[in-house]
Amino acid sequence: MTITNTPPITSDMIAAHGLKPDEYQRILDLIKREPTFTELGIFSAMWNEHCSYKSSKKWLRTLPTTGDVVIQGPGENAGVVDIGDGDCVVFKMESHNHPSYIEPYQGAATGVGGILRDVFTMGARPIAAMNALRFGEPDHPKTRHLVAGVVSGIGGYGNAFGVPTVGGEVNFDARYNGNILVNAFAAGLARTDAIFYSKAEGVGLPVVYLGAKTGRDGVGGATMASAEFDDTIEEKRPTVQVGDPFTEKCLLEACLELMASGAVIAIQDMGAAGLTCSAVEMGAKGDLGIELNLDTVPVREEHMSAYEMMLSESQERMLMVLRPEKEKEAEAIFIKWGLDFAVVGKTTDDLRFRVLHKGEEVANLPIKELGDEAPEYDRPWVEPVKAAPLAADDIPQADVADALLTMLDSPDLSSRRWVWEQYDTIISGNCLQCPGGDAGVVRVDGQDTKALAFTSDVTPRYCEADPYEGGKQAVAECWRNLTATGALPLAATDNLNFGNPERPEIMGQLVHAIKGIGEACRELNFPIVSGNVSLYNETNGQGILPTPTIGGAGLLDDWRKMARIGFAGENQPILLIGAPDGWGTHLGQSIYLRVLHERSEGTPPPVDLAHEKRTGDHVRNLIASGIVSACHDLSDGGLGVSLAEMAMASGIGATIDTPSSNPVSAFFGEDQGRYLLTLSIQPGSPEWQAMHAALEKAGVAAHHIGATGGLELKLGQARAISVEELGAAHESWFPRFMDS
Repeated sequence: MTITNTPPITSDMIAAHGLKPDEYQRILDLIKREPTFTELGIFSAMWNEHCSYKSSKKWLRTLPTTGDVVIQGPGENAGVVDIGDGDCVVFKMESHNHPSYIEPYQGAATGVGGILRDVFTMGARPIAAMNALRFGEPDHPKTRHLVAGVVSGIGGYGNAFGVPTVGGEVNFDARYNGNILVNAFAAGLARTDAIFYSKAEGVGLPVVYLGAKTGRDGVGGATMASAEFDDTIEEKRPTVQVGDPFTEKCLLEACLELMASGAVIAIQDMGAAGLTCSAVEMGAKGDLGIELNLDTVPVREEHMSAYEMMLSESQERMLMVLRPEKEKEAEAIFIKWGLDFAVVGKTTDDLRFRVLHKGEEVANLPIKELGDEAPEYDRPWVEPVKAAPLAADDIPQADVADALLTMLDSPDLSSRRWVWEQYDTIISGNCLQCPGGDAGVVRVDGQDTKALAFTSDVTPRYCEADPYEGGKQAVAECWRNLTATGALPLAATDNLNFGNPERPEIMGQLVHAIKGIGEACRELNFPIVSGNVSLYNETNGQGILPTPTIGGAGLLDDWRKMARIGFAGENQPILLIGAPDGWGTHLGQSIYLRVLHERSEGTPPPVDLAHEKRTGDHVRNLIASGIVSACHDLSDGGLGVSLAEMAMASGIGATIDTPSSNPVSAFFGEDQGRYLLTLSIQPGSPEWQAMHAALEKAGVAAHHIGATGGLELKLGQARAISVEELGAAHESWFPRFMDS
């Protein structure tokens, strides 16, 4: 094949495309010639870390991905889980970390747009969104700018598109100063008999481009997302995509209408690596070749090269294989919605990926090998260095009331209201629990009582101190948050954010975190059905905290029985469930140590998965019985913070007994597997006796620690704090930080 007007391939050009010399040699051995410039770009896109998972694939295979309710696990645009009555929930979490650091508004906005397309590409109408955000230390000169831009981008895209944001996380740590994390989650509803996949079928069928026009924004974005940052990061700004949520809304409606017409054989979102990745994946999955003619691709800029069109990551675009007899009908649908519709190629039977431009063949590659022959590394790793436990006598003391107020008015535990009030949380009218609780809850359209719960969780400081326990804890807390609403946890999605996997100590973190995640998912019957890996989150050699975010979905058969975190009334007994060895003991890696004493020491709290399962299952049964009036899981800040959150959510105070153990450990220990419940029954009643008998039989510890009532929270012998004072402390830090 002779190609004109293509620059010679140099070692600098190979390096600029993120390919190592041995990887380039692999390309030469595969195609038996030097690639064209466009082909080099195609290989760069398909073989980078973001698209090929070449450093993590070996370990991802160890995760549990199947189950009784799993319809589709990893490998498609999103996971699909059966929720009964012919309905399914489609969901996934994915990162847009590097773009959001470079250009926070558009990086975050297009992260939301991309994850929404992953969901409706499967035939689902999006019903909920979440985001897990990690920023640098508040005093860093870029942090406030990044927070403002990211939050505005998420709200600007999600609000205009029309999907409620029902939950998420926002955290701060100096280790994210040069590399923030923006993990976006979306979930949608579909019928189980109307799910759409990306596998092309049939020879000689039209490959159709749908949606917005192609521009130069995002060219090389996937490759950029697979590299470390350095001081030249601002030069990468042109690789960030630009989003248009109104076009995406039209694209959603057009796609769902087209799917209902029976015209769609296969569909793939143009996400990372754009036209390249979508075309290759559709053809390779169907054991077919693909021929593209770029002269028919709708463009919004003049004189675009084949290289630019193949690697553009312009937003709001889809690629489909259509039934030929439905082509005119499909075109009419997209014209009606004001979107581009163009036949840009066809399926073939030769397993080749051909790209034509201006009468020339600019690429001719083996389509299966573009994906299947991507390098897969068994990277060397070392055992993570685990933190040493705190000494038994190393428990620094503080006044419990003063400590609680200080923790609530800190970056770690302050209210995130400033953030989520910028998101539309009630659009569609189906949101039953919005941000601020343990999980977001959304009513299932067409069902009288059915609802879905969604949450995301990870504690990065635990993961650094012990990646294995931290991985287990991320899954367990996600499962626990769903359970606290009364929902049965169904399945999870993961977003594994780590530093440079070529460093054995970082690879060791990844390996052990995945081992912990896998064990927890198996024990809790909580399979991973979709996800994303984001590596090379480093700047000038400084890596982020290991951050394996876990998003989860759970099912409520009757949302009328769901639990909320706010106290429901006066004079109701408060139970601490799942604390067999006292109220709380574990202060290692706690928020108390971090905020009050500026110490990040000790081992993270251990996670007993059998205990988690036994306790959570029983809590869910109690909620379903109707006697639980409020429920909250215990996590960051321990018992004291959870009690304060329940009081602030309701405006009702509580009086808590004096613990027999050290008050600081009792109120601020972060022991796992615990819940706070308030009950509509009274101590000594027949219902109370029956409940305790069932708890004892199940081997679940329960302590009656106090009662609700009044306008103050009194923790043991500590001075009483008014609920108003708690709220003022909790609500003040974020607005003060953003206004300063």
